[in-house]
Amino acid sequence: MIPEKSEATVGQLLGTLANDTGALVRQELHLAATEMTEKAAAAARHAGLIAAGGALLHIGCIALFAGLLAALQAYLPLWASAAIVGLVLVGSGVAIVQTGLTALRQLDPLPRTALSTLSPTVFEQKETV
Repeated sequence: MIPEKSEATVGQLLGTLANDTGALVRQELHLAATEMTEKAAAAARHAGLIAAGGALLHIGCIALFAGLLAALQAYLPLWASAAIVGLVLVGSGVAIVQTGLTALRQLDPLPRTALSTLSPTVFEQKETV
């Protein structure tokens, strides 16, 4: 147990400061790790949107190609339906890919909360000495 501030020696005060600083750094590292985990999970979700959009684009291109082949035949309903389905799938895929890319561009990879709390806290510790 540390005595009152008026009775504490310089060594005891420096020891307390070292312990408090160590605990603060550990807490800040834990906060940064938690924040980075959340950001990585968000990035994974956005990457999943990009993959889903890419898959729809691929399917849409296949449907458009099938529509083109069918257009060479004399059956109008076959190629028209394939072309319409292809355009819908391509449009959906582009929208999903754009949504994922926009979300990834807006994702800030830095642990801003940890960084914002670290700087003032370190300066507060220096002022108490």
